[in-house]
This record gives sequence, structure tokens and C-alpha cells, in this order.
Amino acid sequence: MSDTASTSTRTALIFGGSRGIGAAIARRLAEDGLQVGLTYVSRPDKADDVVASIEASGGTAFAIRADSADPVAIRDAVQQTVDRFGGLDVAVVNAGVLRHGPIETFSLGDLDLTLAVNIRGVFLAIQAAAGAMRDGGRIITIGSNTAIRTGFAGGSVYAMSKAAVAAMVKGAALDLAPRGITVNNIQPGPTETDMTADLIGGIIDLVPLKRVGQPQEIAALASYVAGLEAGYMTGASLTIDGGFVL
Repeated sequence: MSDTASTSTRTALIFGGSRGIGAAIARRLAEDGLQVGLTYVSRPDKADDVVASIEASGGTAFAIRADSADPVAIRDAVQQTVDRFGGLDVAVVNAGVLRHGPIETFSLGDLDLTLAVNIRGVFLAIQAAAGAMRDGGRIITIGSNTAIRTGFAGGSVYAMSKAAVAAMVKGAALDLAPRGITVNNIQPGPTETDMTADLIGGIIDLVPLKRVGQPQEIAALASYVAGLEAGYMTGASLTIDGGFVL
């Protein structure tokens, strides 16, 4: 870890930080003492709520509108964070879309959107963040346990996108290792968010612990991976899913 990053307030940018897992991570990293930037695309009210809750707890945060399918918006979000806080130490790439359907009828539009956000957008966020990040930083992607086990029909395209992220992280970890930047992938299982609200009821019985995860549990793992003590772990995919893939 560079002297600058270890002796000054660290800064994090959460791509997709206005709701669900991303919002929980933004709040948790703020609790850990990091200054936080977070992006949103369609719900400024939710983003403002996260910022307000962080500031009410004594933290520092701001929200940036940025579509993770837009490379210019991604680079601008990184630059705004650096301009505001003076540097970047942690990037969490959480933005994603969830589209389900049988492969025979899966639309080209949904395929293109999934690839644009879940794969291309992740690559662009890693690329932009790495270019601005201080040596010894942390890049974390939020993948899915479906990269290991899809588990039900209709999830082929989503699972493909998350398997691609797991593979990408391994290569990115090698590329950035000379700078001491770690790149790791967190793979949640069924987690209670608005994006999964219509799916959870049919999944609980498939989870050995017989419950779904909470965003705060994913955020706790992200807190460790983003921390100074996690500097010897890179290129890893960490599954947190109540035993679903066992």
C-alpha cells in the first residue's frame, strides 16, 4: 500500500450504489471511514437517500448519474470522484442487469443489454478505475453464484455474463499486480433486493440455510476485501450464498 493511501482518508467509488447490495456497500465503506462516491442511472431519489444516510452518520458521500453501458459516463464518474476527493483507492463494480428467459425466446435486445452492462460495463469500470487508482488499491466486482451453478431454467444469459466477470477478474489481477492493486470478485447467492423480489420465493428451498442473504452480509464481505488487511488476496471469486452451490 502506498504511503499516501495508508496515511490519508481512503476513497471509494461504487458503480451502482443507489440500491440493494451497492447501497449497502456504500454505507458500510463509509462506516469504515472511506469517502464514497456512488453512481446511479434511473433513481436519483434512492441515490440521494444513500448519500443523506451516510452524511447523517458523519460520513462523506456524493452521487453521480452514470449509465454503466456508457464508457464516457464511466470515465467521468471516476474523474469526478478523483476531483472531489483527490484520489481513488477502492472501486466496487456492482452495476448490473438481470434478464431471465428461455434461450429459445430470449430477445436480442435483452442479450445486448446484458452484455453491455454486465460484461462490457464491468470491463470499462475496471479499466477506468485502474487508470486513476493509487497503487495498492482495491477493485471489487459483484458477480453471482450463477457463474458456478445456474440452478434453474431461464438463467443462461445472466449466468454467462457473471462467469465472464469471474474470468475477467483473474486476468485483471495479473495485469495490476505489479502496482499492488488487488482485483477480486464477490459472488452473492439469492439476496433480498428489489431486483430479485420476483424470484426469491421459488429459490429459498434450494438454499441449504433455508433463507436468502441480506445486502448487509454482502457488504460485510466487501468491507474486508476493500480493507488494508486483504492485500494478499487477488484474482479470487468469493461465493457467499448460504450453500446454494454445494
